[in-house]
Amino acid sequence: MSSVSAKISTTIDLPKETHNADEMTRRQLDRIIKSKTFRQADRLQRFLAYIVEETLSGRGDLLKEYPIGVDVFAKQANFDPRMDPIVRVQARRLRMRITSYYRDEGANDEIVIELPKGGYAPSFRRLERSTVRYPQAVAFLNRNTVMVLPFEDHSPDRSSGYFCSGLCHEIINSLSQVDSIITVSREVSADSKQAELSHEAAMIISGSVRKSADIFRITMHVSDSVRSCYLWSHAIQRSEAEIFALQEEVAQLIVNAVRDNLATGSERKGFRRQIENLAAHNMYLQGRYHLSQRTEHGLTRAAHFFARAIEEDPQMAVAYSGLADAENLLAHYGVLAPADAWTKAASNAAQAVMLDDESAEAHASFAHIKSTQEWDWEGAEREFRRAIQLNPKYAPAHHWYAVSCLTPLGRLDEALEELQIAQALDPISSIVSRDIALNNYYRRDFESALQHCDHTIEQNPHFSAAYWALGLVQEQRGDLDEALAAFRRAIELSLPRLRILGSLGRSLAKAGKKEEALEILSELEQIATQRYTSPFEMALIYFALKRTDEGFERLTRACQDRCYELANIKADPRFDPISSDPRFIALVRQIGLQ
Repeated sequence: MSSVSAKISTTIDLPKETHNADEMTRRQLDRIIKSKTFRQADRLQRFLAYIVEETLSGRGDLLKEYPIGVDVFAKQANFDPRMDPIVRVQARRLRMRITSYYRDEGANDEIVIELPKGGYAPSFRRLERSTVRYPQAVAFLNRNTVMVLPFEDHSPDRSSGYFCSGLCHEIINSLSQVDSIITVSREVSADSKQAELSHEAAMIISGSVRKSADIFRITMHVSDSVRSCYLWSHAIQRSEAEIFALQEEVAQLIVNAVRDNLATGSERKGFRRQIENLAAHNMYLQGRYHLSQRTEHGLTRAAHFFARAIEEDPQMAVAYSGLADAENLLAHYGVLAPADAWTKAASNAAQAVMLDDESAEAHASFAHIKSTQEWDWEGAEREFRRAIQLNPKYAPAHHWYAVSCLTPLGRLDEALEELQIAQALDPISSIVSRDIALNNYYRRDFESALQHCDHTIEQNPHFSAAYWALGLVQEQRGDLDEALAAFRRAIELSLPRLRILGSLGRSLAKAGKKEEALEILSELEQIATQRYTSPFEMALIYFALKRTDEGFERLTRACQDRCYELANIKADPRFDPISSDPRFIALVRQIGLQ
């Protein structure tokens, strides 16, 4: 087959029976595995190499979940793909990773390896190209070089373009007045790939404007183009009455942020308190590690280490903050009754603020209490903003502001912005990645939510909370078998598993497996006689069984207990069928969300 010179590329099926074609495919496989896209994905490397070699060896028709699970993912002989969806999850991740590779690094590769949906045997094809590749100039960056991108107009009617343009020029003017800063501008969309800009500036200024009535909400970012991470982020709300003054205020905030990030050592903002007690500091760090696991064992261990840090250093504000976080999350995950945990959590958060009113950690913990325990949404937002102002690089402040304040209030766009900042600050955080999936779930964008669940599981295959989120998403997509498999995998990875049991029971009821759902309901009732069990989990099952009155009875108890899950009840699609019920409306009003 010959290509036409006017076309960019021509697809040619590889003659799989030839030795040369197999060697070309193997060289392409090696190129993909060694690429930056696959560099940190060992499991996906093994997966791709296995299915390619099996197919080239003529065994592509034998590629099923069981042998892949055993040979690639080291599952035991009793591996049951119906109970553990790891192969399906990783296959989705592999497809997305291959697509990403060919979109960027492999855009000009001659051989294309694909994994078609519905199977595990890859396909191979060759592209003949007539395009000319031009070398890209390389610039040596000065750390003081700053690029200002146009601010995006996120107003519903897109009527703020004039303001965005003026704001951009005001920022450029203000930065240009600082001798140590080299300012460049470029008329490109703010969503341009940062990699494409990294050869022009070390720092990139971007942001967005949203106008509602006569109020402007302006979000600003300063990011490092080389490391692709946020250095600073801030948001303000102002009246449009004084537009010029507002633009000057934003410009000055950005100038200050750039100056702060150009400073080094002790000149940096927030570099205040030296570590005085190394033992206490080490205990604190161990507590933060265990806190990130989001399991009953992890949270209990976190509380233990934070308490030991306080014993070592009773003046350590961040240790009180960490202990408050651990106690609060123990209630969130149904390990302790809210009444038992939150009195202690509130006391420790208040103590942290009293010891150090300039601590971002302390104010973030205090804000978390205000939103999840007191349902004081205005007070919580004020404290979260104070925490972020004190330390814009403290990822949990952005994370919790998103999930425990903005999401309950239905401000999902703002919540996603904060989650993305948290992820840029802490790119290996599994819980932040999981919560980006849930943000898409609350938007009813279940396909995007599915992709983010898969990404989280790829990042941390043993993270139970990711499988729980995957189950929620698959249930809403109507794939109840996949939902059940995800919930069961989550239960295997996290024992005890009361929170997940309620979701599993609900999916069983939705799948028509009434007897199994009732068994789980009975199990939860039995456990409730021995330890605290959130009524919210039982309500989920009752609603799925169409026993609505009993469902509302349990929700009322959950409200009396101030169960954490109620905070997102207005956003959760599981409650869409009863959202017009007067009892539900009254419950939402009681939580302060209407």
